[in-house]
Amino acid sequence: MPMTEQATGAQHPQPRARNGGPSSASVEHLTGAQSLIRSLEEVGADTVFGLPGGCILPAYDPLMDSTRVRHILVRHEQGAGHAATGYAQATGKVGVCMVTSGPGATNLVTPIADAAMDSVPLVAITGQVASAAIGTDAFQEADICGITMPITKHNFLVTRAEDIAHTIAEAFHIASTGRPGPVLVDIAKDALQAKTTFSWPPTMDLPGYRPVTKPHAKQIREAAKLITQAKRPVFYVGGGVMKAGATAELKVLAELTGAPVTTTLMALGSFPDSHPLHVGMPGMHGAVTAVTALQKADLIVALGARFDDRVTGKLDSFAPYAKIVHADIDPAEIGKNRAADVPIVGDAREVIADLVQAVQAEHTEGNTGDYSAWWKDLNRWRDTYPVGYDLPEDGSLSPQQVIQRIGQLAPEGTIFAAGVGQHQMWASHFIQYERPATWLNSGGAGTMGYAVPAAMGAKAGMPDRAVWAIDGDGCFQMTNQELTTCALNNIPIKVAIINNGALGMVRQWQTLFYNQRYSNTVLHSGADTEGLPAKGTRVPDFVKLSEAMGCYAIRCEDPADLDKVIAEANAINDRPVVIDFIVHEDAMVWPMVAAGTSNDEVMAARGVRPDFGDNEDD
Repeated sequence: MPMTEQATGAQHPQPRARNGGPSSASVEHLTGAQSLIRSLEEVGADTVFGLPGGCILPAYDPLMDSTRVRHILVRHEQGAGHAATGYAQATGKVGVCMVTSGPGATNLVTPIADAAMDSVPLVAITGQVASAAIGTDAFQEADICGITMPITKHNFLVTRAEDIAHTIAEAFHIASTGRPGPVLVDIAKDALQAKTTFSWPPTMDLPGYRPVTKPHAKQIREAAKLITQAKRPVFYVGGGVMKAGATAELKVLAELTGAPVTTTLMALGSFPDSHPLHVGMPGMHGAVTAVTALQKADLIVALGARFDDRVTGKLDSFAPYAKIVHADIDPAEIGKNRAADVPIVGDAREVIADLVQAVQAEHTEGNTGDYSAWWKDLNRWRDTYPVGYDLPEDGSLSPQQVIQRIGQLAPEGTIFAAGVGQHQMWASHFIQYERPATWLNSGGAGTMGYAVPAAMGAKAGMPDRAVWAIDGDGCFQMTNQELTTCALNNIPIKVAIINNGALGMVRQWQTLFYNQRYSNTVLHSGADTEGLPAKGTRVPDFVKLSEAMGCYAIRCEDPADLDKVIAEANAINDRPVVIDFIVHEDAMVWPMVAAGTSNDEVMAARGVRPDFGDNEDD
């Protein structure tokens, strides 16, 4: 997004850089590379995930002398990007990754796009060929600024050593303010090698970048009136509430109004799952009650959410009875997918705090909402269509049960990172999230391979917290090399491989929509003509593979061993632990709204369409 965009979200801890000139600080004579490392120290970057190469090599020499920045050497640049994202999501700080030019930089494209979709504050530093060689197709040259322009909040090409310090300050400021997002800083090799002066804080020059954080009072009052007048209101809470650090304010607002709360995939933990006002996660695989609450609502109050297609289903049939209050720090999101009756531009924390005061004022004047009939419907749906699962008839491991028990046996405050697919949806439903920043996943991009490096980054940033990666056997095979990084850097994450021998979510679609024609979704080697695994076939053998990378590894196939194996993993904290859970291959994710259909067509289970009665459309 362009720098002038007033970009949802959060006010993350600010870099210590502030407007000011060299006159306010002592001046040192350094190389550009030394200036880069000093700048990272001054903005508070304590961890950098990276991989050196020719053009970024000058920066790695002074990095060796830094006592304030820890560098974690990854095995693939994609791992560096996802680790920086996991670090940022778990800590609330800016994640940092650093790689070389050409293929090193292009290997960051996926995690940068991922961070952009999920509004994660990320600074990616890339080396570039010498400034005189830019544009000549020099060895390992790639126009990474051009490549990433659509997927960064802003990016910089630095060709002069004297520009490095203020560029780093600006990059951290842009990444962490307004709607958070990734910023790329591409630095030419000769700029890193040249001599310059260094002083801190530098002068930041960001004309046009003025994120609006304070909401308009009139819009707040209008929203409060609608909340008290509504009969069927719903708070639709997105990841922006988490990023704004507004979870305490959200709880106050919800309890003040008594209205139901739905939290999106990116917002799990922003409102306690166990709270009686929480009706679940909406979306394609959301809880029936949450999906239906939005469909039948007469007022939706969207807070830091973007009405994405996975929540709305077929857009023109979404929430046909609802007026919309849409609060977001990014004005580009408001009205993009669904017109707002009351648009509110502002930081979610300030918006919610002001809404609390405005609703209290309405209550003082005797205007309180009566949602009793609404809650009668909601509770009936919640009791009739809870999220659940059946155990396999053959006595094999149920993937839902595995994930549920991991959540139940995990230490308090455990951080969970998930890959993408069936296991991601099961982890969102069958683990209870009571605290913010305990659920990390790739929501917007849906990036397979996210879990292991993101868990690594989260553990590096929060070393005193247990971190579990819930991964699928398909996702795990994309980035498992970062387990070596974990083993060598004392980052003892725990990985649960939900191993059904297939690309599970794709297989589910093939079962439901492609007449069980399982084209290229079976991951077993030696599969027979029906796609069934050959007896005894384990290629790769995840236990041997994990052991080779310095991990403690276990295989679990018997439900009777489930609790013992999880407890064993929780007790090991001196190395990474990997458990290969062999689960039933036919388990499916329910509820489900088929792609391109209306949320009115939500299925509670296969062949089970909910009956909502006749009174909810009144």
